[in-house]
Order: sequence, then C-alpha cells, then structure tokens
Amino acid sequence: MTMLVRRIAGWLRRRDPGLAATRRAARTAVVMPVLFAFCAGMLKAPTIATYAAFGAFAMLLLVDFSGRALQRIRAQVQLAVAWLVLVSLGTVAGHSLWTAIVATAVVGFVVLFSGVVSSVLAGAGTSLLLSFILSVATPGSLSTLPDRLAGVAIAAVAAVVAVSFLWPRTSVDPLDAPAAKVCRAAAAQLRSEALDSGDVCVVRRQATATATDELRRAFTATPYRPTGLSTGSRALVRLVDELTWLSAIIDEHGPEATTCDPESAAVHLTAADVLEYSADLLENPAQIVDNLTGAMQALRDALAKLEDGAVDRLPSTYRTEADLLGSLNVSFRAQEIAFGVLQIAQNVEGARRADQRTWTDRLLGRDPSALAGPFASARERAAAHLEPHSVWLHNSIRGAVGLAAAVALANLTGVEHGFWVILGTLSVLRSNALSTGQNAFRAIGGTVVGSIIGAGLLQLIGDNRTALWILLPLAVLVAGIVPAAISFATGQAAFTVTLVILFNIAQPEGWSLILFRIGDIALGCAVSVAVGLLFWPRGASKAVGKALAEAYVDSAQYLVSVVRYAVSCCVPGPPAPRDGRRAAAAARRLDDTFRTYLAERGAKTVPLSEMTALVTGVVAIRLAADAVLELWERYADGRPPSDDRAAAQAALLASADRLLKWYTNLADALDGGTPMPEPLAHDHPAKARLVDAVRHDLFDAKDQATPTAIRILWTYDHLEVVRRLQPGLLTAAATSTQTAPSD
Repeated sequence: MTMLVRRIAGWLRRRDPGLAATRRAARTAVVMPVLFAFCAGMLKAPTIATYAAFGAFAMLLLVDFSGRALQRIRAQVQLAVAWLVLVSLGTVAGHSLWTAIVATAVVGFVVLFSGVVSSVLAGAGTSLLLSFILSVATPGSLSTLPDRLAGVAIAAVAAVVAVSFLWPRTSVDPLDAPAAKVCRAAAAQLRSEALDSGDVCVVRRQATATATDELRRAFTATPYRPTGLSTGSRALVRLVDELTWLSAIIDEHGPEATTCDPESAAVHLTAADVLEYSADLLENPAQIVDNLTGAMQALRDALAKLEDGAVDRLPSTYRTEADLLGSLNVSFRAQEIAFGVLQIAQNVEGARRADQRTWTDRLLGRDPSALAGPFASARERAAAHLEPHSVWLHNSIRGAVGLAAAVALANLTGVEHGFWVILGTLSVLRSNALSTGQNAFRAIGGTVVGSIIGAGLLQLIGDNRTALWILLPLAVLVAGIVPAAISFATGQAAFTVTLVILFNIAQPEGWSLILFRIGDIALGCAVSVAVGLLFWPRGASKAVGKALAEAYVDSAQYLVSVVRYAVSCCVPGPPAPRDGRRAAAAARRLDDTFRTYLAERGAKTVPLSEMTALVTGVVAIRLAADAVLELWERYADGRPPSDDRAAAQAALLASADRLLKWYTNLADALDGGTPMPEPLAHDHPAKARLVDAVRHDLFDAKDQATPTAIRILWTYDHLEVVRRLQPGLLTAAATSTQTAPSD
C-alpha cells in the first residue's frame, strides 16, 4: 500500500508541477461535498445547495490566486463580491430571452476583456462567467434570489477559510525565484569580468543565459501576463524584459579589458552588488529595502565617476575616428550595464516597498513610488487593446458572441438543461477554429465516456444514496486533477461522472440526466465551432505579424523622439509621452498575441526560436530608447541648444531617422506587404561627420572634452546597438515569412 501511494505521489509530481491542480482539487473535494450536504440535508434548501456547491467548485477549483496570504484572501473576497453581483444580474436578465442574450453578450465581453488589466482577473474569468451562466440559464423569480445569494455567500466563506488553512499556497510570486536566479548569475558574471577571471567568464556567461531562458519560459507559461493590479505587481511588470535585455548586453561583448579601466571595473563590481541585493529581496520579500537602496546610490556614484573619467581620457587629438570612439567602448558598455541594473533594482525596490506598507497605507492607497494608480494603470492597459488587431479583443468578442448564441440556442430549442449548452460553449471555445474544433471533439468524447462510466456506477449502486455520498468527494478530487495531469478529454469524463453523482443525490434522474448532458454538450460544442469559424478563425497566427509590425514601428518612433530630445539638450521637456505609451501599448499587445500563439494547438507557422527572437528585438529597441532618455535626463541642464552642437545633433538625428526607416520597412515585410530590407551597413560617412563635429565643436577652449561630447558619443553607441540587431532579426523574420501561410 505504501509503495502504491509513493508511486501515485511520484506520478502526480511529474504530471502536476508543484501539485497545483492537486491542491485545488483536494480543497474542493473536502469543501464542496460538505457544503452540499449541509445545505441540502440540514437546511433542506435545494437552491442554496446548488449555488453553494457550484460556488465552491468555481472559487476553489477554477482559480488559484498567487501572492502573499493577505493578497490571496483579498482576491478571494473580491471574487465572492463579483459572484454576488453577477448572480444578481443573471437572475434579473433571465426573465426574458432578449435580455438574457444581450446581458450574456455584454457580461461575457466585459469579463473576458477585463483580463488584460491583470492576471488576477484573467485567471478568474471562467469562474466569473460560470456565476452568470448558472443564474441566467436557470430562470427563476426574484423570490429565488435570496437563496441563490445565500448559497454564494456560504461558498465564499468556505473558500476563504479553505485557501487560508487547507494546504495553503506558498507566498511566493511565480517569477520571483527565476528572476532572482538571473540576478545572481549576472552578478557573478560581472564580478568575473571586473576581476579578469579568464575562462570563468565563459562559464558565468552560459549560466546567465540559461537562467534567463528559464525566466522567459516561466513568464510565457500562461496565456496572460502574470501580473496584477497591486502596486507591487505593477512595479515588477517590466522586470522580465529588463533582465532579458541585461543578459543580452552582458553576452554581446566579452570583458573588453575592463580591468584596464578602473572606473568601468568599479561600475561592474557595484552593479553586481545591486543585483545580489535585488535577488535577496526577490527571494525574501520581508527583508528590509535599505541595503538595496544604498547599493543603488553607490552605483549612481560609480556611474558619475565613470563619466568624469571618460571625459578626462577623451583625446583632444587623434588620428582616426577609431581612436576617439575606441577610447569609449569599455566605458559605454559599463554605462549600458549600469542603466539596466538600476532599472531592475528600481522595480524590485518599488515592489517590496509597496508590499511592506502598513495596513493603513494600503487602505488609504498611499503609493510609495511614482507609479500610476491602479485605476489609471487599468485604463492604460485596457486602452492598449481597444485596437482592431488586438488578439485579446478578438477573443473577447468571439467569446461574448459564442455565449450569447448558446443562450439563444438553449432557449429556442427548449432543452431542459440549458446550462449545459452554455457551459459546453464556454469549455471548448478557443482563439482559433482548429483549437476549438479539436476541443469540441475531445469534449464530446470525454462526455460520452464519462456518461458510460456514470451509467455503470448507477447500475451498480442503484438508489443507494450513501454510496453516492461516499463517491462524491473522490469524483471531485479526480475531476480536479486529471485535466492538468492527463488531458482535457479525461477531465470532461471525470466532470461528467461528478455531475451524475451530484444530481442523482439531489434529485435522482438516472439515465435521463446522462442523455441530456450528452445532447446539451454537443449543442454547445456546435455553437463554439460555428463561432470559431466565423470570427477570426486563424487566431493569433494571423495577428502575430501585425502585432510585431506595430511594435517595431512604435518602438523605433519612440527611439527617434528620445534622440530628438537628447540633441536638443533637454530644453523642450521629455519626449512626447504619447511615444513612450504607444510603444509600451504595442509591446503589451505583442506579448498577449505571442502568448496566445504559443497556447494555440496545431503546427506553428513560425518556429518558436525565431518568434522569440523577433519579440526580444522589440524589447531591445524600447529599452535602448529608455537608456538614452535616462542618460540625458540625468544631466539635463536646461540651457537652450547651442549653435556649436548643431553638426553633432544633425548627425545623431540622421542616424536615428535612418533606423526608423529601416524598421518601418521591416514592419511592412513582417505584415506581408514588401520584401525584407537589407541590413544597414555601418554608415562611415555619418560616423565621420559625428567625429568631426565632436572634434571641432565639443571641446572647450583648453581642448578638454565636455560631458555633452561623451553623452553624444554614447547616444550614437546606443543607436549602433539597435543597428546591430538587424542581421539576427532578418534571419528570424525571413523564416517567419517563408513559413507563414498566405492570406
């Protein structure tokens, strides 16, 4: 017996990482039967029993909130409030066919689309829709509403208690551990470079790349971005992109004689300290933030010394442009690394300060950082997807139409159990027609198999209610585990068995219930297939090229606006906020499209490695623009542009505009309109003009370089980094356009 238990436990750990599904199923198997027995047996209230059972099922099995204990409890309470509201709306709307159809379409769209705001809402979407479907598909007078709400309230209280005390989830964000691992690996690599550890650098670089790959996989493991609306979650929203960018910077060049440049070596070592403190806070959120804050200030001081040293060493006389720019290569890379590390640390610091606020500060909404408030953030995220090519918008419209059509079909056909028709539609509708059709086939097959098993159980048990009560917790446990551990079809079979047992306890119907469920699920699947064929049948595979194109153009435009700001010496104010927000919005749409693309069934039209390279390219351009912006904002002097800087300014703007034109051509090619552009060659005339401008205009009367000269040359280096992305992007883009299907 012990050996069997060990084998089952080992199998579960292999098929159910972290035992997440097992934990949810075990809680539900304990709570749901107890509530059903209490409400049906002791209270003699079948309506309360039904809503308590389905409420417990939806609040415990269909959701699994992450974060600290208080955050999870708050999310459960908010879910319960939403259930009360939606059950009330569904009860009122269910009195008329047309109000039911319209209300289902509206509620379905709002619930599905609200998932763009946070992963909390995205993860709770199915549970929220179930609350409305249950009430709108089982019409009843308003006199039944108190019993319905009472059942929901009982389930909500039980759910809060269960998530708090029954096998509680660890209070760790799913990204904290892999992000901390990247921080430590990058810190070790920076120390090796600063100390010139030779072959150790190669090993450290590989460790950093491996840790970064693991982080990216964890980040894209869900069909929605794993962040919430809490201040801490919003502070960490860009951490994965920034760690990926930092890893790429470190990997792009070797140590490049860092030890020969004391200021650069000092930046490397101080940046390593900042990364270590960031990892400590990611692994232990309760740790004080002061150590990280002090290390960040030390890095800023080291960065100031780096620029001063670069100014002092910049030769006033040189024979070639290579002499001038070569003297800055090491210091530029150190400055680039310092920017990335400071961005990472600021996000970690902001998140932990938010998490460590007192209860009063949380209640009053006192934000420890300069982040926008939760409502402003939600509005910004939602607005990013109110765009014709947004996959999330497509999926929300498709889902709303499918659910409304299922309500109409259930009423027009007069089926006895309309709830199952709508639930069947909800269960199988996916982002493209292929996935929807496959899920429909699996759902019907699983339902038939589950019905056969259920019929066999009824034949063996007969009307023995005691045996049914004994089997109910086991059926719930299996139904909660097998979808994750085995397959969707197996889950449908187990869920059907659970419903057969549950409804035969409440009101014995025997074979009639089984036959009704098969027919109702088939109708619901037919609705999903029809809607999937009519509304954006190709799903994300069609939209991913458009999302990439928009993201590249918007990111390149943001880069150009930042360079314009830089060369004007910061007088007009920061670049138009619209440029940065538009680039961020396009990046979010791309991220959601990419996740949906990964989740869709069927052969991928673009290899995963090539698609990942194209997505990462967008991140690199946007963060390069952020780096230029931070470089000039840090030293903004407020003086009007000087005529003696005009030549250097013109050279930088010409280089930026050249990049914008190229990335616009790349976007056209990705969207299927034009051939791929050739990669831009190094523009030696432009570089010569910039060097000549620095030689004549940006040295003072004593032939000493000015800080502005250093910043102009570093800005040019950032543009060169963006240009050097092109060959790799073209390789990935050529593969994507060759394998993508034609319209």
